[in-house]
Formats: sequence, structure tokens, C-alpha cells
Amino acid sequence: MQIAIQISVIALMTAFVYALVALGFTLVFGIMRVVNFAHGEFYMLGAYSVYVFYGILGWNFGLALVVGALVVGLSGLLVERLLFRRFAGDEMGGMIVSLALAVCLQEAVALIFSVDDLTVERPVQGVLEIGGVFIALDQLVVVGVTLLVLVAFYLLIEKTRVGITIRAVAQDSEVARLQGVRSWRMTALTFGLSCLLAGIAGALMAPVYTINPHMGEMVVVKAFIIVVLGGLGSLPGAVVAALILSFTEAIASTFYNATVATMLSFLIVMAVLTFRPAGLMGRSR
Repeated sequence: MQIAIQISVIALMTAFVYALVALGFTLVFGIMRVVNFAHGEFYMLGAYSVYVFYGILGWNFGLALVVGALVVGLSGLLVERLLFRRFAGDEMGGMIVSLALAVCLQEAVALIFSVDDLTVERPVQGVLEIGGVFIALDQLVVVGVTLLVLVAFYLLIEKTRVGITIRAVAQDSEVARLQGVRSWRMTALTFGLSCLLAGIAGALMAPVYTINPHMGEMVVVKAFIIVVLGGLGSLPGAVVAALILSFTEAIASTFYNATVATMLSFLIVMAVLTFRPAGLMGRSR
């Protein structure tokens, strides 16, 4: 029972973080039909923003997280305007640009901060004991904040005019344009929102693990697996897939090792795609 509780906390933490990254990833694909392989680098930039604002300048962690995420979101708006807008709908061109951007961002951060692993002091110290189970408080903070962000994102997409417009553009941009929607504005907003989510995830995880310029590589691979498993363009599918993947990894890592966990993840993806080629909640095109 104790092991089950601890596995659940770790799995929920990674699931919600993966979900934040994957939601942004699938949101951009849904609107622009571009697989943004630089998405993990925006996660990395979120972590380095907290390192600068909180670790070096000494700001309050909450303020550093908010400002860092906003900086990453605004960076996304700029990148969409300068690079991605002209490749909207061009899947191959968008992928090449995103790969080039990922390398450029990694090298730029390496030049400024070096390639060495850096640490960020944990803003919340201590552990919580529940029935003999010890849970790190900072892990609970990550679970709580990511859950709040996911709820806020759901309300934005499902209950607001902006969210309805984003979904309309994702469903059929031409029809949306004929209805008076300025698709390019929604595209820019979506890309910025996508980067904002990645920035929040990176900022939250910075004190939990070490940070380095290549930390986004594995995250974007996980996000890609989750998006494929959940169904390309499906937001609920991304959350469900993140939960499945994280619990599988947490259980396999606890009783076996990380290699077995990774292998199981890919086996699950292959098994699902064999019977549902469009993913758990994706739609066949």
C-alpha cells in the first residue's frame, strides 16, 4: 500500500507535467499541422528562466515561475511570427524549421550557461508523512500547480469564446475564415499558449531535477509518444495518454528499471496503434 501511494504521487507528477507539454504539442499540430520538434526547447527555456530569476536574481519562486513562463510564451509568439507562420500547413517545412530551431536554442543556452548540469534550490523543503508514507512536499506542489493549470486550460478551451474559436480553426481553418475569424491571430495565440504551457512545465520541474541545454530532447519524445497514443490533435487523448504512460513508467521503474519502463511505453503505443491507428481518441482522416 505504501509503495502504491508513492508510485501514484510520482506518476501523477510526471503525468501532469507530460500532459502540459503534450497539450501544447498537439495544440500546435491541430492548428498549424506542424510537428514542432523544438517544443522541448521551450520546456528547457522555462527551466532556465526560473534558474535566472529565482536561482540567480533571488526572486520569489512563484513570481519567477509566472514571469519565466510569460517570457517563454512571448518567445513563442515571436518565433511563430518570424519562422513558423510561412510554414503553416507545410508539414515537412515546419518539421525542418523546428529541428533547426531546436539545435539553435540548445547551442545558444550552452554558450551562455555551459553544457554542465545546473541545480535550482527547492522552494519547498521537507516531506509529508501519511500512514508511514513519506512524500516530498515539492512533488505535491508540482502536482497541485499542474492540476490547476490543466483545469484553467480546459476552461479556456471549452468555455470561452477564444477557446471555441481555436477549436473552430483547428477543425477547419477555411470555414472559420469564411465566418470572419482571422486565422493568423488564432495561430499566433495558439503557438504562444503552447510555449507558455511548456514553459510552466519546465519551470516547475527545474527544482526537482538538474537542468541542462539538452533536457528538452527526452521531454519532446515523451510528448510525441503521448500525442500519438492519445490521437493527434486530441486534447483529452493527450491527458489520458499521459496518465497511462506515466503510471506505466513509474511502476516499471520501481520494480524493474528505466530501460524496461521505456520498452513498455513503446509496446503500449504499438499495441494501441495496431488496433486503433488514429490513437485512443483520435479521428481517422
